[in-house]
Amino acid sequence: MADGTVFTLQLDHYLKLSGLVRSGGEAKHRIQAGEVSVNGVVETRRSHKLHAGDTVALNGVSHVVAPKREAD
Repeated sequence: MADGTVFTLQLDHYLKLSGLVRSGGEAKHRIQAGEVSVNGVVETRRSHKLHAGDTVALNGVSHVVAPKREAD
């Protein structure tokens, strides 16, 4: 980010915000069941910190994490 801060987002929050799951409860269940991978590795920790450029996959659908865009 422009001010030198590092963008991070918890895995469970990302799944919900990106629309890959409908609720935080569903995110928790799918992560703990081993259905989610980050950068090709199964991740079972809800609180795993994602960084810009990480790839998150669920049900064969992959998303690349992008930092929040700053307002113009």
